[in-house]
Amino acid sequence: MAPAAGTEADVLVVGAGPAGLLLAGEVSAGGASTLVLERLPGPTGESRASILHARTMEIFAERGILDRLGSLPDGGRGHFGGLPLPLDEADPDHPYAGQWECLQSRLEPLLEEWATEQGAEIRRGHQVTGLTRGADRVTVEASGPDGTSRRCTARYLVGCDGEHSTVRRLAGFEMVGEDATREMLRADVRGISLPDRRLRRYPGGTATAYRRADGTTRLMVHDNSRPPSHLGRAPEFAEVAAAWARVTGEDIGAGTAVWLDSFDNSRRQARHYRNGRVFLAGDAAHVQMPVGGQALNLGLQDAAALGPRLAARVTGGCTDEALDAYQSERHPAGARTLANIQAQAQLLFGGSELDGLREVFGELLEKEPVRRHLARMISGLDSPPAPPTVRRGSRSTAPLKRSTTHGRPTMDRLTGKTALVTGSSRGIGRAIAIRLAREGALVVVHYASNDDAARETVTQVEKEGGRAFAVRAELGVPGDVHELFVGLERGLKERRGETALDILVNNAAVTTSQGTAPEDVTAEQLQQYFAVNAIAPFLIVQRASQNMPDGGRIINISSALTRFAEPGQAAYSMTKGAVEQISLHLAKHLAPRRITVNSVAPGITDNGGPAFDIPEVVEQMAQISAFKRVGQAGDVADVVTFLATDEARWITGSFVDASGGTLLG
Repeated sequence: MAPAAGTEADVLVVGAGPAGLLLAGEVSAGGASTLVLERLPGPTGESRASILHARTMEIFAERGILDRLGSLPDGGRGHFGGLPLPLDEADPDHPYAGQWECLQSRLEPLLEEWATEQGAEIRRGHQVTGLTRGADRVTVEASGPDGTSRRCTARYLVGCDGEHSTVRRLAGFEMVGEDATREMLRADVRGISLPDRRLRRYPGGTATAYRRADGTTRLMVHDNSRPPSHLGRAPEFAEVAAAWARVTGEDIGAGTAVWLDSFDNSRRQARHYRNGRVFLAGDAAHVQMPVGGQALNLGLQDAAALGPRLAARVTGGCTDEALDAYQSERHPAGARTLANIQAQAQLLFGGSELDGLREVFGELLEKEPVRRHLARMISGLDSPPAPPTVRRGSRSTAPLKRSTTHGRPTMDRLTGKTALVTGSSRGIGRAIAIRLAREGALVVVHYASNDDAARETVTQVEKEGGRAFAVRAELGVPGDVHELFVGLERGLKERRGETALDILVNNAAVTTSQGTAPEDVTAEQLQQYFAVNAIAPFLIVQRASQNMPDGGRIINISSALTRFAEPGQAAYSMTKGAVEQISLHLAKHLAPRRITVNSVAPGITDNGGPAFDIPEVVEQMAQISAFKRVGQAGDVADVVTFLATDEARWITGSFVDASGGTLLG
């Protein structure tokens, strides 16, 4: 595809590291023209990174890159802050569970070859020096290999130029975080023989040594007695040898260094990954200690998420909102990774004052749900998959399986999101809470009085590796919504450091199982029904909208009884009709913020009540559905979950019949 008039390319990528090359290939494979500028004259021979995780292996397999890499050696068990963590427990059914060794010096040339085959043009020896932006394009100035300056213009610009990103600086992206307090020296050394060790703690620091198949030994050493002094620059081998001797007591001075490097525990993240037509990906967007190979994998996953979106935008396959979704998807993933790296750095480098914490973590890692949770986080399997895109060329023949949770499918589409489900201690509410948690959301389990039932919901979520906490608040009484949000905000602040609420499901309601004849309904009953079923949801939406970022989701649970007559449920149905009106009118009110509001109407659904234990009654109820069965709570939960995802972004103000065809007549 030819670039737009007046531009040299549709997308300009600065930086030909792994993230930049994967992004360029992605954009080109999607039908947009791509130009890559790289300051180095050739692919790096260094191997700062050497580990691929399961999500990245998926990405490579889907694009045929994994076939090119061939058989990769097992990268070992894995760890969390130096404590053993088997990464293959992230998902025992995943074909690439675990970690795989692939040196960056091998990966970069292969990705460059693949990106070029997709149609990307790569110009080496070009240093970006300036950047200007217009209404519909971006122009960069770059110094070429011969020292002459030239301009390159594109519709979009992506900075993949590392932690000291020139694009980030020129485009004015704000970085927030913390400066380095510790550093690790790293070297590949020939001519020495040392026992292998993985992040072994000594009184004076931490050291790693392992011998590679080519005869070199990879060393890493942290000296507690020395503050950071290299800040990303390579140390002299004499400095590495001296630090190694101080920490381990071993002499490696007779060896020959073939590569030297240092890294520190700086922790910074761009506040935004997009600034108009300029984007950041990889280390340009986030700076972190490369513990466990997460930095490389995080950057590659950024590229896989952004590339198809840029290609689709250029070729007319999506709106600008799809580009905004890159921020909402990848910024939380980056923040989550930086947080776990910070925790690991404390466990790795802290002194004796952290011995108790390490002991507790060691005990927790003996529990399967904890290992699985951390293994999925490090492996990238708790992040949403990259968006689909049309591709040219070969695909991997290796079968890919979607990850599962205790036999149930999960695609982690809500990772980084928070959700409140009212009335979720049992029945449909419990099923919704569990389903949202399976997709990666942190769920607030609201309940009115049954502490044990709420704990059961939270326990079920955590048993499957999800996250939830309970908040008690009786609805329909003065101060109910205030009490609910005090507990919600306190819990979110403790777990997330902020009180943003992305998803609200108004499910709580009161009714009677047998119904009440219209002539027997009292004024007190009507007041209670409306207080809990209609007034509380309205006020909860009103309050939640203050915590909800743009693009949030509100789902109100109605009932199929608003569409057919059942006199014994007249009072209850009136309140559910009010819920549908809340959805209709507030959908239009909140649309400018891209917050969707929809109603879901279940039919007869097994909520665990005594009637569902009587086969004859169940058979009679089943005849009402077009499918001749009683609905299960999970049937409704799946509909609600869909409406909570980005896939339902174009649906708002709708009444969704989730009654199994009950309303067909």
